[in-house]
Amino acid sequence: MLGHQDLLFAAGMVLLLAVLVLPMPTWLVDIGLATSITLSVLILMVAIWIDRPLDFSSFPTVLLVATLLRLALNLATTRLILSGGHKGLGAAGSVINGFASFVVGGDFVIGTVVFAILIIINFMVITKGAGRIAEVAARFSLDAMPGKQMAIDADLSAGMISEEQARERRKELEDENGFFGAMDGASKFVRGDAIAAIIVTLVNIIGGIIIGTLRHGLGVSQAATFYTTLTIGDGIVSQIPALIVSLGAGMLVSKGSVRGSTDRAFIAQLGGQAKPLMLASGLAALFAILPGLPFLPFAALSVVAGAGAAIVRAADHRRQREAAELARTEDNPAATRDEPINELMRVDEVRLELGMGLVSLTAGTTGGLTEKIRKLRRSIALDYGFLLPAVRIKDNMDLTSGEYSLQVQGVEVARETLMLGRLLAFSPTGEKLLIEGRDTIEPSFRIPARWIESTQRGEAVRQNLTVVDIETVLTTHLAETVKAHMSQLMTYAATQKLLDGLGPDHQKLVADLVPSIVPLATVQKVLAALLAERVSIRHLPLILEGIHEAAGFTRNSNLITEHVRARLALQICKSLQGEDGFIAVMPLSPQWEREVAEAIVVDGDSRSFALAPSRTQELVQAIRTRLAAAAARGAWPAILTGAEARPFVRALAERINPTIAVISHAEVHSRARLRTIDQI
Repeated sequence: MLGHQDLLFAAGMVLLLAVLVLPMPTWLVDIGLATSITLSVLILMVAIWIDRPLDFSSFPTVLLVATLLRLALNLATTRLILSGGHKGLGAAGSVINGFASFVVGGDFVIGTVVFAILIIINFMVITKGAGRIAEVAARFSLDAMPGKQMAIDADLSAGMISEEQARERRKELEDENGFFGAMDGASKFVRGDAIAAIIVTLVNIIGGIIIGTLRHGLGVSQAATFYTTLTIGDGIVSQIPALIVSLGAGMLVSKGSVRGSTDRAFIAQLGGQAKPLMLASGLAALFAILPGLPFLPFAALSVVAGAGAAIVRAADHRRQREAAELARTEDNPAATRDEPINELMRVDEVRLELGMGLVSLTAGTTGGLTEKIRKLRRSIALDYGFLLPAVRIKDNMDLTSGEYSLQVQGVEVARETLMLGRLLAFSPTGEKLLIEGRDTIEPSFRIPARWIESTQRGEAVRQNLTVVDIETVLTTHLAETVKAHMSQLMTYAATQKLLDGLGPDHQKLVADLVPSIVPLATVQKVLAALLAERVSIRHLPLILEGIHEAAGFTRNSNLITEHVRARLALQICKSLQGEDGFIAVMPLSPQWEREVAEAIVVDGDSRSFALAPSRTQELVQAIRTRLAAAAARGAWPAILTGAEARPFVRALAERINPTIAVISHAEVHSRARLRTIDQI
């Protein structure tokens, strides 16, 4: 039976619908009424002990089922009361008879008053308040949804949470909105139930008196006694479960953002401070000694509140002593516990260590350095399709006040010093600096610069100098460092994360390619090689298609990379295009092209370069000379060569400047417009 819970639930719903049409014996009505009371108590207990409201997300459905059960039982008891009420108080079953005798005491006037009070408490107090709370919670939850989604996206962009955690938070946000919206509508069930109970009660009393007097020959007084007592007993039996369920609904929606069971939250917040308990104890003691008031109840409450205040105060003192002992332990290096070995051995992908004078850069109303790093991660993702790992920022007492250190995969790649309270001024065109200040080298591009006072900003701007603050200097240096090491940061795990992040339309391509055709390591090498030359991998599906094609004739990752670059011809040409729409190129001379091609040794899939060392140096010098001449004219062209020679020419040009673009004729798109400015 437990294996077919869906069938059991459906059968129960069909049974409830059948009760609305078919008559029921008294013993079955007794079982139904007992079930209704027990179910309502269970609902209340679950509402008390759940950790948060969303843990009982099925409550609106449960409330509907419980309401339908009570209404069905009301109809069944109405049949029994009207058809057999003339026989006495046992006509509607033992449960109603018991409540009529115990709660009402056989006096239908008292029963009517008790029933009316239950209706007022349930309908006017609990249900109305819970419905209002649910309505406001639903409205506020819906209004706050865009802001919460933006906060999730910001945490994801900053690397504070993973994609899986972001999906879980978005799912929780959707569930929260749906829950409070459903609770807003579910409160109408209880209201309708209370109105139906009043109508059923009036129908039973009036109809019962008419039937008893006209059909069964009872006197008006006797008929009123029988039918009214049974009806009031039935109303109380149905209203007690309704009141309990309404109380559970009120506890659920009023809990709000409080975590933990209701009893813990109640005790922790109401009795968690000593001063309020002491005041309550004193006030109760004052009432105890006032003439005319009972001494014992107020005195007992005064003692209980005073004892609670003493217990809370003792607990506060104990926590303060423990905190002081912990602080002394932390101040004593010999007493501190060793860090876990995995924490000591962990290597951060990107790490920024700051001297104590630079720690303040991470604060500020706009997020400071942390916010700029988040924007940097987003910018790199959009420009290169590369998901930069979270940058760990940490202070380092070994650094001087204005010093910082950049580390990539545990290796320090840069260490620079900033002048606190000053601005950095430099000329982008390399002109001589005529402003007063302390000479230095701009960290990112290694050009002459000067530290100036903030009051000199206007003068520096008039001299057409670029002026930046230390926060921008540090962020720019971090950006250029990350771009220079993207190929190293494209690890096996990062590659797998990129593939997993592709949409469902491209997962079939991934499944067909990896690992059945090429291993994931080959995909990693291709992506790393593209990033090493600052070619964006944002169009990952096109790259995977290129790998799939190249894998049909080679397994060499270098040859696969060259084929992929040819597939990305439009993208590469667009990135090299100038403002005038032309790509400035500097091709190798026919002599160098022929000599480089002859120096390539082919051995199956492998390629090697065997140019004589002296000629290699001459080629490097020729490239350096021509590029310097072009830079002096304000141009920074790409080197154009043959497809076979491109990887080797790139390896030589990288010695001069890693940012030099080297393209092959196969990578020139058919619609690209070239402008040759020189020849090597």
